[in-house]
Amino acid sequence: MANIGSTVLVSSNPTNLVLAGAFGIKFIVYTANVIVPVIATVVLLFPFLLYVLFRGNGLVPKTIQMCELPDEVKMREPVNPNIPVEKPTDDDDDLTALSEILNPYLDRPSAIFGATLMGATLITILVLNAASPSGSEHPVYWVTTPAAAIMFTWDVVRGWKHRDHSRRIARGEVRSEKTSEEFAMDELPAESKVESAIDAGLSKDTFPGQSLKKETLPPQDDVSSIAMDLREETEKAPVHEKDGPQTATSKAPPITDAAAASTLSRSAPDAPHKQRTLYSLTVNSWKWARQTFPTATTVLRYLPLKLVPFAFCMFILVEGLVTKGWVAVFAYGWNHWVLKTGVVGAIGGMAFLSVVLCNFAGTNIGTTILLCRVLQSWIQIRHNDGIPISKRMFWATVYSMVIGVNYGAFSTAFSASLAGLLWRDILSRKNIHVRSRDFAWINLPIIAFATIIGCVVLIGQVYITRGTAAYTGMS
Repeated sequence: MANIGSTVLVSSNPTNLVLAGAFGIKFIVYTANVIVPVIATVVLLFPFLLYVLFRGNGLVPKTIQMCELPDEVKMREPVNPNIPVEKPTDDDDDLTALSEILNPYLDRPSAIFGATLMGATLITILVLNAASPSGSEHPVYWVTTPAAAIMFTWDVVRGWKHRDHSRRIARGEVRSEKTSEEFAMDELPAESKVESAIDAGLSKDTFPGQSLKKETLPPQDDVSSIAMDLREETEKAPVHEKDGPQTATSKAPPITDAAAASTLSRSAPDAPHKQRTLYSLTVNSWKWARQTFPTATTVLRYLPLKLVPFAFCMFILVEGLVTKGWVAVFAYGWNHWVLKTGVVGAIGGMAFLSVVLCNFAGTNIGTTILLCRVLQSWIQIRHNDGIPISKRMFWATVYSMVIGVNYGAFSTAFSASLAGLLWRDILSRKNIHVRSRDFAWINLPIIAFATIIGCVVLIGQVYITRGTAAYTGMS
């Protein structure tokens, strides 16, 4: 459904941007021509999934029983999941993941600001594209780059403003303090709970050095045990008569807890000094950045940087096919196909071809780049032969390719789109592993049904809205 929905807007994925730029299609015109087939696909695909493909009771149950979190988990203050928290060893990973869903962390100011900025960006893109004359449209990155910089700056500033709280969460201090306070309140008598609650706010940060002192001293049980052992050894020591009665009757000085603590601190081995290397400095710096700017660093981690060299290499590959004459060969083959099959064959053939190529031509981005060059070569072939292409034929071919490259993104292989690769990566981090065979087996009937519905609606649409006049490069 996500890939089908991304068909509507040009800015939804890179394939639509490549296709709209290749044929000079304005964004509003593009949306107006694909929204009807997409809506029809969604409306008819839902009952197909519910009553045909997933009709089993174990797949789509009639009722869903919501999980209930334990009371102690419900009372926890939700924290930003982007902060690297040191979780206690007794925490259940499944329970932690469930609590992030049922007791989520909500950053309302950032959500409101981001949604407003996103809406303003989309409206600006559509207005600029519609107002610009054909052939002189402004690049999309002129609008999206400043918007991304503004949002990233917001995340950095907000992270720096709340850095102390984020670092305390990362160290687990917020949770431990809350747990200890609740435990103390449960142990106190009823009449003293009110006084302790009042004093907690006054004495919490009054003596900051006191907490440091407590951390450096050993536990009280260890001190007492050492003191007891020293007393026993002193009492068992032999008494020499030659030292005189005064020596015999004298006793060793009492061993205090402070002396025992000093003995324990002297006997404890020093912590090994770790040598600082470039790797350790890099790891510590990244850890500090994640604790200080949790949202901004998460954005950097999930940037699709693999897309840049991939798209660059695909352009090189397609240009290589052009220079070697292979694109012209494909274009001649397509020309023979549409001459024999007409508009219906053009829609069905291009949709089938684009869906299949998404799985073998380097995702739907590579497929879009290749097929756009084939259609451009096809236009040149018909122009050289003096045989014009009708508007109905041309736009039927183009918009069937739009349906094919967007629907084909979820066909039989994860590599059919970058979204599929990202989806599999996210699931693997959640310990959910989907086999390639299961993915293909489930998606085959879905992609077949969705593509047929979209193509049938598109056939009716082009016969109603497009005429048989010659295509001259205008929408």
